[in-house]
Amino acid sequence: MQEQMLKEKTLSPQEVRNILKADNKEIVELCRRASILPKKNSRGQTYFSYDEVRNLRKLQAQKHVANPIARAAAVPAGKHSSALASILGSIKSMETSLSDKIGKVIDEKLEGMDEVVVELIRCKTDNETLRQKIIDLNKEIYQLKNDVSCYKAVGFGLYKKKEHHAWE
Repeated sequence: MQEQMLKEKTLSPQEVRNILKADNKEIVELCRRASILPKKNSRGQTYFSYDEVRNLRKLQAQKHVANPIARAAAVPAGKHSSALASILGSIKSMETSLSDKIGKVIDEKLEGMDEVVVELIRCKTDNETLRQKIIDLNKEIYQLKNDVSCYKAVGFGLYKKKEHHAWE
């Protein structure tokens, strides 16, 4: 029960800074190392779950313990930095390639949308015009029916107009 409540608890970036006693840059680095992406609520505010902060705290503790040892037993940086630069370069080129391809596909899919929107607006205007014509024609039919009801058949295809009196 208590563990469930801890999982649901969210912490603001300010609270995370206070808990970890770290600045934003260090928190971003810890998040990157732990593969944690902060979430956003419905108002667009960033928040962290309690478990994520616990993981960041463990990672921070490991970093402080591992840093002095890592510096003492450092391998020549030339080999690792060139390999790392190569990996980062290939990842960057993949990212650029993917975003270009996705952009191209989206542009192709949306290419005809302008014409569709213009046609939709034209159809809506035509629809309103026809609706108004129907209303006008219904009024005219009503008036003509009233006019026709004023005539009485006399015979042999002849009609006589009835006189309407105010009391009828």
